[in-house]
Amino acid sequence: MNILIVDDDLVDRKLIKKMLISDGSHHHDITEVTCVSEGLDAIENTHFDIILLDYNMPKEDGIEMLIEMRAKPKLGNTAIIMISSSENSALAIECIEAGAQDFLPKGDITRDSLNKALIYAKKRFEAEQRMHNSYLAVKHMAERDQLTGLSNRYHFEEILKVMIANNKRAKNCVALLALDLDNFKNINDTLGHSVGDEILIQTVERIHSCLRQNEGFARLGGDEFAVIIGGICNINQIGMIANRILAEVSKPFLHEGRTLNCSVSIGSALYPNDATESHELLKCADIAMYRSKQSGKSRISFYKEQYQYEFSRRVDIQNSIKEHIEEKNFRLFYQPVYCSKTQMMTGVEALVRWPDTTIHYTPDEFIPIAEECRLIDPLGKWIIASALEQLSLWQQSYETPLTLSINISPIQLQKKILETYLLETIKTYNLKTSSIILEITETAFMENSKEVIEILTSLSNKGFRIALDDFGMGYSSISHLISYPIDIVKLDKSMQSLDGENNKRLKIIESLSLMLKKLDFSVVAEGIETKAQHQLCKKLNIDYLQGFLFSKPMPANEINLILDDYCRKIILK
Repeated sequence: MNILIVDDDLVDRKLIKKMLISDGSHHHDITEVTCVSEGLDAIENTHFDIILLDYNMPKEDGIEMLIEMRAKPKLGNTAIIMISSSENSALAIECIEAGAQDFLPKGDITRDSLNKALIYAKKRFEAEQRMHNSYLAVKHMAERDQLTGLSNRYHFEEILKVMIANNKRAKNCVALLALDLDNFKNINDTLGHSVGDEILIQTVERIHSCLRQNEGFARLGGDEFAVIIGGICNINQIGMIANRILAEVSKPFLHEGRTLNCSVSIGSALYPNDATESHELLKCADIAMYRSKQSGKSRISFYKEQYQYEFSRRVDIQNSIKEHIEEKNFRLFYQPVYCSKTQMMTGVEALVRWPDTTIHYTPDEFIPIAEECRLIDPLGKWIIASALEQLSLWQQSYETPLTLSINISPIQLQKKILETYLLETIKTYNLKTSSIILEITETAFMENSKEVIEILTSLSNKGFRIALDDFGMGYSSISHLISYPIDIVKLDKSMQSLDGENNKRLKIIESLSLMLKKLDFSVVAEGIETKAQHQLCKKLNIDYLQGFLFSKPMPANEINLILDDYCRKIILK
């Protein structure tokens, strides 16, 4: 063994060395030093198997060397036996608790006891090292995300606390970025989790390339990440890093020759400006990130106090949606659709409304939230079942043929179970698929177009009629009319702003209407509120009309009154 003796007493050193040399069964390389500083210098340059360390020395006690060695992994990789002229048991316990493998009173040392102590101390130290390494391995697994190798949420929160404490002493700011991939669930749902995992790994690599080595980076779960940036002097530093991340992540991903697009929304919160506690800072960054999502995604938002109210409102709406779905409290209103030539109601559009409670939210508020938190699936099923049941009642009570339009969310279109549910519900209420119009916005065609085409084509083949809603809202492309199985085109509400002076827009509407007619689409003008708009629709030979000029959305019993009136007119004729 390679042994270091640290003892200021020359006689004791010589005695111990003699005992070690006299043991002919073992060969030892022995180094002697007289104080702690010499001992530390020795272990800096040479690895020793055992250190025999005297407790009491003039300048520094051996226990100080022991504590320093155990505090520094590079110095502490050696078994240590403390030796002392004292036989105090409390002293022995202190040494063992500080990291020594054994304690030997000098008066009890013999050749045999010394050699046994060396062997046992070395084996004990090796066993302790194995246990420590196992602990470190388990600790690493507990603190790391298995897919990406990044810190997980638990470890990240510990790092954040330390980072805040360090920067507090240095009187620096700490920025926390909360990142969430946009529409990542679509990739998992349509291409599978293995592809999703590959995108996550590539995303981590791209974000890593935008960060300095000392900036904390963690995966908090799913497609959520966080970055800690210390030593912030001004907000521009945060913006520069965030914009680099936005640019890198937005670059196309390649998978088996296929191009996939993904982006990230980022929220930023600053210590101590926005919060002084780590959990509050993380909450503020999350709120800012949700603001980025609501503002169009693929951007950064800096936390503002007003966002707290907006976030709380959003959480209240989300919780209320879930509760009202379970209790079936939502209401359906129906807006009539009229034939332009006969002025007769030919169909209705089913529109979901918030329950009749003291707190009221508009569809523009709660439907996007239902889509984001995946509550649109159960809500959509309730709308389909309730609307089809009502259509069945109307068809049983009135001879007037009536179509029913149902708005289908892009989220619902991503699941083939939609078709199964529609067909089962239609069978339950003995309806024909031709009486159902499924309204799809152009936004749905911009994501997963291949899958959307397959689902819509299958629905069309089963007899459902497909309406392209809000045509001209910004994603407009004539190619959609050709590529997708569309039967009906609903012009958006931009016609409301037409007047005699807006010649360019008028000519666009005229040309668009003519083109749709030549392509044999049925055309519906929605949002008609004035007589001038009505006259324009007549001039353009629009097929169907819908808007407040004719009728607001109403409950089913008021639709009954319209149908009753039609029946009376038929009888009178």
